[in-house]
Amino acid sequence: MLLSKIFLYEEPSVPEINFDSLANFLQDFFRVPVIKRKNIFHQKGLDVAHDVARTRVYNYRQEFQIHDPTTEEVQFEFESFVNSAETENIVLYDGFELQKILTGLIGNDESESDILHLVLTNKLTCTFDNSDYRYHGRALIGSNPAIISTTGIIEAPAKPREYYMDLMKNYGIGLNIDSIKEKYKGTYLEYHDSRLDKIVQGYALQAIFYYIFGESFCDLLDCRLNNAHWQRDLLYSQLEFGRLCAKHEKAIKDWLTLNYSKKMALL
Repeated sequence: MLLSKIFLYEEPSVPEINFDSLANFLQDFFRVPVIKRKNIFHQKGLDVAHDVARTRVYNYRQEFQIHDPTTEEVQFEFESFVNSAETENIVLYDGFELQKILTGLIGNDESESDILHLVLTNKLTCTFDNSDYRYHGRALIGSNPAIISTTGIIEAPAKPREYYMDLMKNYGIGLNIDSIKEKYKGTYLEYHDSRLDKIVQGYALQAIFYYIFGESFCDLLDCRLNNAHWQRDLLYSQLEFGRLCAKHEKAIKDWLTLNYSKKMALL
């Protein structure tokens, strides 16, 4: 896939992410211009808020069913457009349905296949899995526009097993959950975690690799393209290892040469 430009849409509710740094990182990595933009819902109206509210998931054990949102739900979405940082409730959204709405917000003049739109949002995207017949939170919805859910990064990969065991063991005796969180602090990402800045780089790489090569994630933990299901694996792949595996290093080098050659041929 030829790539000539990336539009990067900000999520202002996560100040820990340095969007200037992220844009520069992607521009250096893929050697294409990366243009920063405000949150994709910035200055959108009640009509878009209504459409977004319709993508909410109300039964996580059934495939997506559109419902007519209430006035309160539409207002909630509209207010999140104005200031997403004020959103406290975690709401589940069908990732593919939300992606359809985002596609409609992109102008025809920017819909060419060589332009990738990378949207960051604090909305929790999820997809229905037919293997266990339930919705699962997702940090990344691939294709174009690609969606990176900052909430999904925190909520989708599971915390340590011991964390959940301690929760269940102490639930009945009224132990303060804060003490359990403190016990496992650092072993998983939290909201407003300074590590999110680096972690988002990895998810952006995954989104762009998927669009370019059409491949799923890397099976190796020693690769930033690993689709981590556990927080410990996410922290290892993105922070401790922090680079691509040999296979994907070669793939990007070959693609960079090809992409440059094709761009020169078009001049």
